[in-house]
Amino acid sequence: MFKVEDLDESRAPLLDHLIELRTRIIRALLALAVGFGVCLYFADEILGFLIWPLKQAFPNGEGQLIFTKLPEVFFVEMKVALFAGFMVSFPVIANQLWAFIAPGLYAREKKAFLPFLIATPVLFMGGASLAYFVVMPTAFKWFLGFGGEAGGLQVQALPSAGEYLSLVMQFILAFGMTFLLPVLLLLLNRAGIITRTQMAGARRYVIVALFALSAVVTPPDPGSMIVLAIPLILLFELSLVLMRLQERKIAAERAADAAEQAGSEQAAE
Repeated sequence: MFKVEDLDESRAPLLDHLIELRTRIIRALLALAVGFGVCLYFADEILGFLIWPLKQAFPNGEGQLIFTKLPEVFFVEMKVALFAGFMVSFPVIANQLWAFIAPGLYAREKKAFLPFLIATPVLFMGGASLAYFVVMPTAFKWFLGFGGEAGGLQVQALPSAGEYLSLVMQFILAFGMTFLLPVLLLLLNRAGIITRTQMAGARRYVIVALFALSAVVTPPDPGSMIVLAIPLILLFELSLVLMRLQERKIAAERAADAAEQAGSEQAAE
């Protein structure tokens, strides 16, 4: 007959999980606070690093960032420190997340999940690097090309520090997050929600969706959209190849489990 055990009689009480979750969250927040403090000390250097793509877009010796509100630069440095602090502390945060989840997984599940945990920061940094070194200098130069003279008046770009930082963060986050497409697709495939056959059959719709996504998450210039859409399509095709390998591996594991179970039943008889 079905029996509901009391909380203190269960093997893993809910209270213990909540206490451990609280501990993991506190450690992650402490890591974020330390990263924020360190990055705040080097906020000027980090801001200078983020300004590099705009500097490359301006002619030599020209260009400047302005601020129109007195506290604007202060808040810009706070945002820079928080943004960079999260990047620096992400390995610790991810480790705390893994330490909380891992005890509830079997050894085979840990081996299956670990590659996704490793691939996530690698793909994110790949997308962010593409945005920083290739897309932003090109896009900013394209934006600056609209300057000149109109109606007898000089049209000159004078970007503010706050608006520029928001644009840079949009580029980095957009490219970094969208480059996680293979991780998302392979996790859905591993969970049995989608199959490679389904995704291959919907390839044309996926390509259209990727172009639409690129148009939404990037600033309104065709170059940025194309530069993001093409790598996403390549990552999608790579995901299909990895799905094939993953499905073969899952099928082999199930066949091995079935053979082992059949052998155990024969031995029991």
